[in-house]
Amino acid sequence: MGGHKEQKVARQGFDVADAVPLLLDPHGMVASWTGRAERLLGYRASEVVGRKFAELLMPEDAERVPDLVERCRSDGDWAGLMTARHRQGRPVPVMVRITPTVEPQGRSPLLVLLSELAGSAGWDMSRSVLEQMVAGTSIGIAIVDTDLRYVWSNAALEQFGGGPAPRRLGLRFADVQPGLNAEAVEAQMRHVLDTGEQVVGYEHVGSVRSAPLRETAHMLSFTRLEDDRGRPMGVYYTVVDVTERHRARERLALLDRAGERIGRTLDIMITAQELADVAVPGLADFVVVDLLETVLRGAELPPGPLAESDRVPLRRAGHRSLYEDLPRTAVETGAVVAYLAGSPPVRCLTTGRSWRQEQLDPLALEWAVGAPGDRESTFLELGLQSVMIVPIRARGVTLGVTTFYRRRRENPFDEDDLNLAEDLVSRAAVCVDNARRYTRERDAALVLQRNLLPRRLPEQDAVEVSACYRPADELTGLGGDWYDLIPLSGARVALVVGEVPGHGIGAAAAMGQLRTAVRTLAAIDLPPEEVLAHLDDLVARSARDEGEGRESGDAPGRSIGAGCLYVVYDPVDGHCTMAAAGHPAPAVVAPDGTVSFVDPPQGPALGVGGPPFEAVELSLAEGSTLALHTDGLLAHGEPGPVETDRERLRGALEGATTSLELSCRAVVDTLVPARPYDDVALMMARTRRLDPGQVAVWELPADPAVVAEARKTTIRQLAHWGLDELVFTTELVVSELVTNAIRHATGRVRLRLIRERALVCEVFDGGATAPHLRHPRAMDEGGRGLLLVSQLAQRWGTRFVPEGKIIWAEQSLTAPPE
Repeated sequence: MGGHKEQKVARQGFDVADAVPLLLDPHGMVASWTGRAERLLGYRASEVVGRKFAELLMPEDAERVPDLVERCRSDGDWAGLMTARHRQGRPVPVMVRITPTVEPQGRSPLLVLLSELAGSAGWDMSRSVLEQMVAGTSIGIAIVDTDLRYVWSNAALEQFGGGPAPRRLGLRFADVQPGLNAEAVEAQMRHVLDTGEQVVGYEHVGSVRSAPLRETAHMLSFTRLEDDRGRPMGVYYTVVDVTERHRARERLALLDRAGERIGRTLDIMITAQELADVAVPGLADFVVVDLLETVLRGAELPPGPLAESDRVPLRRAGHRSLYEDLPRTAVETGAVVAYLAGSPPVRCLTTGRSWRQEQLDPLALEWAVGAPGDRESTFLELGLQSVMIVPIRARGVTLGVTTFYRRRRENPFDEDDLNLAEDLVSRAAVCVDNARRYTRERDAALVLQRNLLPRRLPEQDAVEVSACYRPADELTGLGGDWYDLIPLSGARVALVVGEVPGHGIGAAAAMGQLRTAVRTLAAIDLPPEEVLAHLDDLVARSARDEGEGRESGDAPGRSIGAGCLYVVYDPVDGHCTMAAAGHPAPAVVAPDGTVSFVDPPQGPALGVGGPPFEAVELSLAEGSTLALHTDGLLAHGEPGPVETDRERLRGALEGATTSLELSCRAVVDTLVPARPYDDVALMMARTRRLDPGQVAVWELPADPAVVAEARKTTIRQLAHWGLDELVFTTELVVSELVTNAIRHATGRVRLRLIRERALVCEVFDGGATAPHLRHPRAMDEGGRGLLLVSQLAQRWGTRFVPEGKIIWAEQSLTAPPE
């Protein structure tokens, strides 16, 4: 029955007027041939009549003829497409109908109608066939006139709401679908009417009448209909529901945004806020991100979900709301938030599994524990209606929870939304965990750095000093450059700037070793060139020791090739001595602002070997500024001439302000890019001079009788300075030091007193032997002098000068720290 119906439909749609008729005898032989048939296939009647009809077809269709003839004799007729063979051998596509000439009983002749397909779109469909096509499709189809009023629509259009087709007649699009943007849709229709251009794949998002509480997406295509004269009659359009594809595309777009925006920094709070920002409004109306306090501190966490507890303290790390009034009460970013025991957020933390509820109980109370005395709010009062809670987990560790809310009842969270939320949170969790690990490592690195660099430079009266340090490794804040100021005896100071090759923790550790060695060498009051010589030996020896403990091919010690500049300044006379080991020369800014450069004999870098180190001496006027810096200050990506670098530094120093701290920062900002090519250290020291009244000097003959005179002179000087409380101890110190110099040394003796932050007593003699502290036995008559000095003075020691040695002792003039 089905095949007979298809044949009937084909027969009704076949255009007989244009067909070429043939007559076949009961055996399928061609019984008649016409001129139209000859024009179609090229054969003359004498060539065709008496031949089988199958011989006029291509082989694949010729095999079908016997079965089709039998079907026609039993079922009535057949219509379809075949390929005939032209006399010249080329294929000719034709539409074929085979019909019995009498009732389909017996062996009656058959009528064959051929219609050439060239230039034809196919069968000429009858109205009934067309109606079956448009009525049976799932695609909504409608026609509007030139006034954009409905004149026809199919049954499939009813799935989008608006009632049956008769009810639509005469209405406009806005009358049928008030939840959609009718102006935009009708603008497309008018464009098609005016231009005749077809619009395909126009996507429209909104709420249709069949689903007024849910946002849906539709794809529309518009085509102009014209009469026989080409005048527009209206617009034919189709509608397809593409909501799922639209949502899938939105989800992919949201994940793309998450990949671009989440984790752009290594700050935990910023990363959490980025998660909330990405999720609103694409996924939720309100999002809160709560992290464990231990995560924010960068602490290491145990694997797996959290253990159950009455209350789980967290800290609000991020939140974003689509509406100003949603919710009306919110915990501020950075504040502590706790959830009730057994509440969904706590269950998610302790189980590590997500949770979703399409409709919250409007009368249920919120889960967060408020401050004492705060009234608890219901979800209805907060305007929250649908929720998802996703634990933040990375590398098997639970870091916190993210809660997603919606307030629109018509669009609750579904399973696809939960899958999307889990994808978002899992991406963010890795970034949060990376930030946590970075926080831990950076905090440890900063502790190391604070212990390696001076937290604050010691107070002294020799120089006014300011320093600026900027590492190339912006993540850890660590580098191999360092600076230091070391108080020396006699009110002098040592200024040190150095650098170790490389960046990061390894370079910082090597720098710490060198800085400690420099301070140790400075404590024994060696001159600059000897300090560098001992430092060079230390680096070379350490490298040899490290090399013996390494496997073949490993890198040598990090300190090899380090540079150092060591400067000693004396505020009594402005004398300055410096030596350099593979380090740039310092600049000097005179009191009038002019800039010059000191060129000490350049020694080799530490540990590489070479000629001995040499020092240069100069005298600095009061108010001069020494600018000691590392290579990174003038690094600009490519090496340049030394003179060019010096001119850049000269320009920066000449534009400096009177404030030393501001000048130091301004010079670095001027010469160093935002991301330095190398670590940078700059120390600027403005020289001071002690007032002549703060220094008293006496030349003493090498006669034991002079000791008493030295004591009297000291007592008078202390009285002049108003230091009567130190008379007793200072008299004893001077007596012992002068006695020791006269007894054990040769040549002249000089006594000098300096009143600065400490009272300094210095005794010079021409001897080259260092005194030693001894513990005499009870019956010994001598040997107690230096022991007494060490007990009375705050510090004491010996330093050697070209003409001999100086034994000194200090007594503090400032109150001891409480």
